[in-house]
Amino acid sequence: MREYALTFVIAAAVTYLLVPLVRRAAIRFGATPPVRDRDVHTEPIPRLGGLAIYGGFAAALLISAQLPHLQNVFVADTWQGLLLAGGLITLIGVIDDRWGMDALSKLAGQVAAAGILVSNGVQLLWLPLPGTQLSLGPWLGAMISILLIVVTINAVNFADGLDGLAAGIVAISSLAFFAYYYVVAVEEGFVRQSYPAMIAIILAGTCVGFLCHNFHPARVFMGDTGSMLLGLLLTSITITVTGQFDANTAREEFNSSGLVVFLPILLPLLVIALPLADLVLAVLRRTLAGRSPFSPDRGHLHHRLLDMGHSHVRAVLLMYLWAGIVAFASVSLSIFGSAAMVLSITALVAVCAVGLIALPRLRRRGLLPWGLGKAAKRPGHHHSVSDE
Repeated sequence: MREYALTFVIAAAVTYLLVPLVRRAAIRFGATPPVRDRDVHTEPIPRLGGLAIYGGFAAALLISAQLPHLQNVFVADTWQGLLLAGGLITLIGVIDDRWGMDALSKLAGQVAAAGILVSNGVQLLWLPLPGTQLSLGPWLGAMISILLIVVTINAVNFADGLDGLAAGIVAISSLAFFAYYYVVAVEEGFVRQSYPAMIAIILAGTCVGFLCHNFHPARVFMGDTGSMLLGLLLTSITITVTGQFDANTAREEFNSSGLVVFLPILLPLLVIALPLADLVLAVLRRTLAGRSPFSPDRGHLHHRLLDMGHSHVRAVLLMYLWAGIVAFASVSLSIFGSAAMVLSITALVAVCAVGLIALPRLRRRGLLPWGLGKAAKRPGHHHSVSDE
């Protein structure tokens, strides 16, 4: 645990220290676009914060390769592919944040970055089915892996609409991943899971370091440079797990440990359920309206919370709460033996979360005592980095 904690601190510290440098560079580089009609901020904010995230991630990853325990997980070239793919997606984000890119060009770049990951071993080899596992051939596994990577990249990008929202959700998701894989690697003794546990804790560290500059009121935005990078890294965590061993080995390990056999595939979908749900709703909403799925609008979940009367900070914290409920409830089902206890606690917290969301409307209808549910709006302090 000490080495994991050290990598977390390194990732957070390097990212935190790089952000001011990246901010000044973004201003000089002209990556400070004017405010758009769909934005909720009122003054231009420099982007390219994703460069600091990539720097913090790369530094922590390279340093962890020198640590006695973690260096054992660098036997494969997966980490090199992760750095190359991350570098490519960061470069694409820089171009988009500075000069802009059309949707198809951006999608092509995302597919290329996903292809680099797949070619370096980040690939699904099997899918769990009732009583067995479905082995995937190299081509089918590669296509499904690329699809999952691209979808997650865009899901995180869609969620990047308020100060600190994307970084916070990814941090929560990464910590949930780490909790699951740490238990599998340390408590259950499956050392193959040390790699995704390491990537997860590094990713959480970079997000925390960036949040120190990005939480409302933000001084810098991550832009597409950061949101696409976070989506790429987040997906690589779970795909790497099944890419490390074959289906027969996986079946023996997961069944013998008593873990839920479906969790390796269901966990990533549950952990990132909030941005994925926002992505699906946005595509359906725009398609039914006869517009392109990539056309921007103000119908995202975070925009709806603002329209309900929540302040910027409260809307972000509510999104954090929902992400945490879904992510850690999913992980808890695999760690604790009592599913009834986990589901009961989750249901109770979820009810409280719904109550918090409804506070502004209850107050307007006079159903709350004085002072409760008051959303303090501060004109001039709303920021957004959403490119949707």
